[in-house]
Amino acid sequence: MIRYAKPTTVDEALVLLGGGAWRILAGGTDFYPAQGSKPFRDDVLDINGLTMLRGIAETGSHWIIGARTTWTDVIRHPLPPAFDALKQAAREVGSAQIQNVASVAGNLCNASPAADGVPALLVLDAEVELCSAAATRYLPLQGFILGNRRTALQPGEMVTAIRVPKPTGTSAFVKLGARRYLVISIAMVAARLVVENGTVADAAVAVGSCSAVASRLAGVEAALRGLALDAGLAAAVRSAPMAELSPIADVRGSAEYRLDAVREIVARAVLEAMGKPTGDKVAA
Repeated sequence: MIRYAKPTTVDEALVLLGGGAWRILAGGTDFYPAQGSKPFRDDVLDINGLTMLRGIAETGSHWIIGARTTWTDVIRHPLPPAFDALKQAAREVGSAQIQNVASVAGNLCNASPAADGVPALLVLDAEVELCSAAATRYLPLQGFILGNRRTALQPGEMVTAIRVPKPTGTSAFVKLGARRYLVISIAMVAARLVVENGTVADAAVAVGSCSAVASRLAGVEAALRGLALDAGLAAAVRSAPMAELSPIADVRGSAEYRLDAVREIVARAVLEAMGKPTGDKVAA
């Protein structure tokens, strides 16, 4: 017999998770399409009753995004400019109706290489809070998503929050798709820059849809640090190494096209993070 449970406290949810294998239902925007017309065979743990896991809070050192926080919540919440890329990415998660119910944690747990929220969270140095009945642990986001549809969640664990150390700088998100709206990414980039005295003091750049897991680009970040904010910045980005990328060919684009296109959108994201608008949506 298939079990269904809708706990009202986190402790209750964790006790249930510790007692067997459950499939967690949050917003349901990935859950139901993945299920399709197949009969349910797994026990379902519905966490939509866990109101304490929804919302964004500020502490002395972090911003805490509850696991059930929706993308609309992210868009509407007053956050510093370093979060602009995340807000832009939030507006790309399906339609407004999807954004109203899809959760930030669900986007991460689905672990799609094309998950819009992941690059923007990577440039914020986000970490994932994982709780079980026995313990709480924290993993950098890069260490949480292990591959296509694979995460580091252990039996009995659930994501309870995403933690972002208070970031500085400004950021931007650029997405390349086959059309302008409601599209799965061919490639996407988030960039965050910290500028001091007209020079890039620090940089974080991440690319999605161009490898099994969205990745930070260490070579691009190193190339940016110490550069003046002048016309040579985009050229430096375009010529920087991007060894982390290993795109596949699919119906949305060839591997070669992705590699060529991503250099341009990395440059655009960096320029937009500097406050030089280039248009944040790109149609292939």
